[in-house]
Amino acid sequence: MARARTARQSHDGSSRAGRRRNRICAYRRHARKPTGQRQRAVLRARAPLSARKKSGAGSAAPARRAYDRGAMLSLLAGAAMISTSPVFVKLTTVPPTTSGFYRVLFGGLILALLAWRRPESRPRGSRAWTALIVAAVFFSLDLWFWHRSIHYVGPGLSTLLANFQVFVLALVGVLAFREKLRTELLVAIPLALYGLSLIVGFEWHGLEPDYRAGVLFGLLTAVSYAGYILSLRYARTGGSGGTPGADLAVVSLCTALFLGASALFEGVSLTIPGWRDAALLVGYGFVAQVLGWLLISRGLSGVPASRVGLVLLLQPLLAYIWDIAFFSGPVAAAQLGGALITVFAIWLGSRRRA
Repeated sequence: MARARTARQSHDGSSRAGRRRNRICAYRRHARKPTGQRQRAVLRARAPLSARKKSGAGSAAPARRAYDRGAMLSLLAGAAMISTSPVFVKLTTVPPTTSGFYRVLFGGLILALLAWRRPESRPRGSRAWTALIVAAVFFSLDLWFWHRSIHYVGPGLSTLLANFQVFVLALVGVLAFREKLRTELLVAIPLALYGLSLIVGFEWHGLEPDYRAGVLFGLLTAVSYAGYILSLRYARTGGSGGTPGADLAVVSLCTALFLGASALFEGVSLTIPGWRDAALLVGYGFVAQVLGWLLISRGLSGVPASRVGLVLLLQPLLAYIWDIAFFSGPVAAAQLGGALITVFAIWLGSRRRA
């Protein structure tokens, strides 16, 4: 009996020592895991068995898809909002410079109230402020040219011409930043010019002077808009420290200052004729400058870059539809075909290889 008790004690001791060794080995194996893997292992161990069976690789996919779907809807809504900009301009009775002034003034004040309640959201540093002021100069030129183009050639064509900024940005990338000239761009530029020729006609000298001026103003809008995008991107990548809404508020209010000075220099009155025009101008600033761009900014983070350019082409397409629906714009087959060809060429020129 004494021998059996001794054997049992030695067996218990060896089993305890074995269990201790197993715990030490398990701890060392666990300690060698990366932090994220270790946390997931602990959470799996603590979770109930039913929850462990339900969780898996496929559970994250629906959440990701739902997030992307929400971002895509936000981007689509933003593009639809800014597509109404030329409609507001056409409906008001104020001069082009005046409508641009009140768009950025009302929109900038609303953005400033939304974004500048927190001091940490404001842009910091002289480099960021300089880039934002330069962006405001380009944006004021963009609105100055574009609003005149709207009055001369209508909302649809003026917005299509403004989206030629895709080609301006691509050429700046090739000439200034030594980017490779892509095959898509070599195809897209002549295709866009052909589509534009179908819209405006091949007899350039036979067009009315105002119509020709509207086309030229639209192309100058594209150049100015490209400068605005490059300046704003420089401010953002340079670490302005501010939120996109705060940066846009700075640009909007500085643009209002420049357009106001331009109106005084031109002798254009900034007086709003009546309540109808006042309501249209407030709506213009709120819908186009605030809602549209805030929705687009919110959607950019969840949509692949290869799709962003395609989605934003909804803006000129809808603007052309608004032109036909509200202002009896051109509906000839050749002009509609030219508009579609131009939209396709802009998309082709904005594509990026994966």
